[in-house]
Amino acid sequence: MSKRILIIGGTRNIGYYLSRRVHAAGYDLTLLNRGITKDDLPRDISRLHANRSNHKQMRRALLAKSFDIVVDFVLYSGDEAQTAIELFQDNIERYIAISSGQVYLVREGLERPFEEDDYAGRLMPEPKSNSYAWEEWRYGMQKREVEDRLAAAWQRERFPHTTLRLPMVNSVRDPYSRLLNYYLRLRDDGAILVPHSPDYVLNHVYAPDVVEGIMRLIESEAGKGSAYNIAQDEHISHADFLALLAKIMGVQAHTVSAKRSDLVANGFLPDCCAFSERWMSALDNSRGKSELGIRYTPLRNYLLELVARFDAQALTPPLTYRRRHAELQFAEQLAAQAD
Repeated sequence: MSKRILIIGGTRNIGYYLSRRVHAAGYDLTLLNRGITKDDLPRDISRLHANRSNHKQMRRALLAKSFDIVVDFVLYSGDEAQTAIELFQDNIERYIAISSGQVYLVREGLERPFEEDDYAGRLMPEPKSNSYAWEEWRYGMQKREVEDRLAAAWQRERFPHTTLRLPMVNSVRDPYSRLLNYYLRLRDDGAILVPHSPDYVLNHVYAPDVVEGIMRLIESEAGKGSAYNIAQDEHISHADFLALLAKIMGVQAHTVSAKRSDLVANGFLPDCCAFSERWMSALDNSRGKSELGIRYTPLRNYLLELVARFDAQALTPPLTYRRRHAELQFAEQLAAQAD
């Protein structure tokens, strides 16, 4: 009998690719989401609709339904995790929770790359409210609430979860268009604004590699009760990343550096240079490779694939490209001041 798999989410980025992969593998697949995002997934995939932050809606949607494996892409609070624990305890073989490298970024005193054992320790104080830093801090703290609830449920009653901590995920379906923003700025041959410092190392992951890692968990018993970093092998500077992407595209990268505070004050960050942010994690992937057997597509190889996809599409510039003209004017001003 085919395993019954529930994907919570499943229509945007990684979840979309996983839905296709699971369906193609012949599993009995059901998606649960709000039903808002349009998709071109196969019509024979079963659909359930609920706002996953609403306990009553979730319970109603799942009434009399049973699954072997649950993969949860939209788990953003401790309350949502508690609902999942209550609904699926004793009813499933495995619960795969998608978390974030952000759980390390709200720690104090850590050096990159972060290892799984770096999770425990002193947390940073709350930043100024309603700021970009506060939003990112809040996201990291909420992901920690999720992980703490799941870990407690494992200790208390062996709730069969596995948590995957992801850094920035690269794909053509990234809802924030971060790689696309770099592609468009390189393609228009204008200056790319970059902050003077700090120069954080990039360590991302390719969406299909995350899918393959999840498939390994679906098809095995490994890793229950544990958390794993899922990230590419390469750790690369922002400058080297830009040079690599430009080379693949057959263009030159023209960068103009400025004070980070000036870029923030003018509203250019994070859009102009998203991968330079403090809130981009860098993860050690050794444990997942050794315990789960996960392997990763080389950075250059997957950038070649993504650039080819961008080249083949009629691209609509995202909202994060809307102030490009102002960026170029600001870069010209900086160049004139330097002269």
